[in-house]
Amino acid sequence: MALKKIFLSSPHLSGHELPYVQQAFDSNWIAPLGPNVDGFEQELCAYVGTGHAAALSSGTAAIHLALIMLGVTAGDVVLCQSFTFAASANPVMYQGATPVFIDSETDTWNLCPEALETALKYYADLGRKPKAVIGVHLYGMPAKLKEILALCESFKVPFIEDAAEALGSTYFGQKAGAFGAMSVLSFNGNKIITTSGGGALLSTNGDYVKKARFLATQARDPAPHYQHSEVGYNYRMSNICAGIGRGQLEVIDERVAQRRANFHFYKETLHPLPGITFQPEPEGYFSNRWLTCLTIDPQQSGGITRETVRLALAEDDIESRPLWKPMHMQPLFADSPYFGGNVAENLFKSGLCLPSGSNLEPADLQRITTRIKKLFV
Repeated sequence: MALKKIFLSSPHLSGHELPYVQQAFDSNWIAPLGPNVDGFEQELCAYVGTGHAAALSSGTAAIHLALIMLGVTAGDVVLCQSFTFAASANPVMYQGATPVFIDSETDTWNLCPEALETALKYYADLGRKPKAVIGVHLYGMPAKLKEILALCESFKVPFIEDAAEALGSTYFGQKAGAFGAMSVLSFNGNKIITTSGGGALLSTNGDYVKKARFLATQARDPAPHYQHSEVGYNYRMSNICAGIGRGQLEVIDERVAQRRANFHFYKETLHPLPGITFQPEPEGYFSNRWLTCLTIDPQQSGGITRETVRLALAEDDIESRPLWKPMHMQPLFADSPYFGGNVAENLFKSGLCLPSGSNLEPADLQRITTRIKKLFV
């Protein structure tokens, strides 16, 4: 009998979602906006510890609106983490601006403060101050926020916190998503909680969020007829999706604990194998371990590479994935400026994401690690 497929990070419903969704059906409030959207925004603010939130159709939409709030237009420069998913950088292109990519550091795999400072000084000397810095908490691991925020403050450049992968993570006790001028969350189907598809823009600045809501609902002016004075977008979340999110948010702490337990099992089981190391977690940092990520050094592993492991797992119908290919290596961004060394590039070449869903069973984890250990015999 064929073994069941093990996915990288599949949705994990709790049953808490059903009452909120049923309420939307019973009230016939199916369209975008509605009581669940209002409730979800309030509950996100309470959980993260920020003052204002707009529930949106995706995290990408949230980054796009954040850039608009900061006045990013054609010809502007935005400094972006290179080691991330394309959704962190694509909205810069939507605005006709230039993404400038920054390397990572080895302590968290996130935005390198030294490379960031070099880029900020470079553009300051040119008299071309960047309009924003976008930093990512990769795979749930918080970035070096103290150093990054200090640099942004020194150069007077707003920081956009891409916490799309980091709901439930903390930085010295403060929730990810509560830093910078604005922050971004994602509730895509593979995230730690999901609304099937969706995201949010958060900020302590109520004016930013109010304007973002306006633009996200097609920028309709307050008039009895349909009147528009600005370009708008269809970026708001539906009442049904928000209902799913409310039920998911009720179990967020449990989901974080389950993902972290996956990580600790993998680390305890696989760390003794030669050449394998895991994404670090510095003191004061708390990752939700959205995905468990490791690197493999073939010089220590006897020639076993991340591809050796990925393909072996795929043969057993187990989904794994290389770490993000850095943006400065992508064909789309081949002409974009880049600051830093080869940290992100090396992580991509040697790194692998293991199945990390909060719904993995002990037998699943055993099956995955047993298959990997067989390669090292």
